[in-house]
Formats: sequence, C-alpha cells, structure tokens
Amino acid sequence: MHVSMKSAQDTWRLVDTGPLDGAANMAVDEALLAGFVPEKSLPVLRLYGWHPPALSLGRYQQAAEVLDLASCAGEGIQVVRRITGGGVIYHAEELTYSIVCAPGHIPQARTVKESFERLCGFILLTYRKLGLNASFAVEHTHPAVKLGGRADFCFAGKEEYDIIVAGRKIGGNAQRRRKGVIFQHGSIPLQPCVSAALGFLRQAPPDLERSTASLAELGVAVPVEHLKELVAASFRECFNVLLSPDTLTGREQCSAEALRTGKYCRDSWNVSGEG
Repeated sequence: MHVSMKSAQDTWRLVDTGPLDGAANMAVDEALLAGFVPEKSLPVLRLYGWHPPALSLGRYQQAAEVLDLASCAGEGIQVVRRITGGGVIYHAEELTYSIVCAPGHIPQARTVKESFERLCGFILLTYRKLGLNASFAVEHTHPAVKLGGRADFCFAGKEEYDIIVAGRKIGGNAQRRRKGVIFQHGSIPLQPCVSAALGFLRQAPPDLERSTASLAELGVAVPVEHLKELVAASFRECFNVLLSPDTLTGREQCSAEALRTGKYCRDSWNVSGEG
C-alpha cells in the first residue's frame, strides 16, 4: 500500500456538490465557513454549479437599485445575496469554486492582497492549461488606469487580480475574512451569460459584452467534468497539497438546510440584506 509522505496539514477536502439552486449554494458556502475551526478543521475546496440559473447580489448592494426585481420574478430567476462583497453576478453555465481555510494554509501570503493573489493563482493556471494566454489585470494595465473601482455588475469592474484574456475579463472572485478564517469564491464561465443578465439590470454598463469573456467565446469547449479535473490538478500544483474527495458532513448538511430555509429563501436577506 502506498503511504503518502504528506501530513494531515497538507491535505484539503475536495467537496463537489454538483449543481444546486441559488439558495442552497449560498447556504452550503456559509455552512462550510461557519463550521470551520482554524486549529482543527481541514481546509476545503468546494466545486459546484447552478441549476436553475440565478442572480447573486454582493453583500452590501441594494437589490431594488441594481435589479429589476419584477423582471426577475416574471422570468423565475432567483435572487440571492452573497456573504462577500462586489457586484451582482448572473450564474448559469459556469463552474464555481469556494475555499475555506486559515491564513496559515496559504504559504507566502502575509497580507490580504497577497492571499487573494495566491488563491486566484490556481484559476489562472487552469486557464493556461486550457491554452489561454491568461494574466492578472495588474500585469497588463497601464499605470494611469485605476483598478478596483466599484461596479454594480461584477464583470464590469476590474480588480488587480481579476483574470484577463485577450483584454477581456473572465469570471470573478471575492473574499471575506471572519475570526481567523478565509473564505473565497469565484466562477469560471463556460458559456456567454452577459446578454442574459442585461435584461435584469436597472442600468446596463456600456460595452459589457465586448469587455467580458467566457470559455466558449475564447474558443474553448470543455466538458464540466474535465474542467473540474483541471481545476483540481491546478490547485494541487499551486499549493503542493493533497485533495481528498469528500462530502458534506451531517452537521454541515443540517447547517446548510437551516441557512437555506431560514435565510437564503427569504427576501429579508436576499432583497433587504437583513440578517
């Protein structure tokens, strides 16, 4: 029997929950964060999708100011609020990840900005494995151009460590810290979704479809299961860790269900941000 030389501290849980609805996805993310104990828990890389499509608001956005809520309701598009900041995102054909870990699980990252760069590195590597000339926005932006400006629609803004291919932003990432725990999630869009999102926005940013990209628009057709394998391989390579396939624990499942029904299915949180 092969015995790995890696220690438990070098092992991450790989939890693939598959596609869930918007409320369930956000509830699982928060349940993983709430149940993480820095001194005891194994860090987590979660992979998931969205079915049916949904819109997620940034933690501090005013739903009625950003979205045409009547149009969302009329089209049966669920609106959920994330625990991270940033702008609204339309989730459809994409692979989404979330990470829950302690700062000590991220080597060579002394600051929040450095941890964000490190945690986005495996996504950058994934795009490169797909043959794309991907880079961080900060690497190819003129010094006179200000990065990090606020945007109501996530993909309309550019942060330093957003990923750029052929001058277009692909996907997005957001991070939150709570009591010595780092939570980060982000998306890899497989198919174009911006045009579908525009009809639900109060005010559509100009030239959005030309400034953003999906894998399909960049000429990459990849089955989602293969993409998951590439993401996992890139993660192992970037962090030099083992990924141990796992499922949600009973406690995490109970916590997620309570959050789903008590928070993420309620307008008091999703629309008003109360809770």
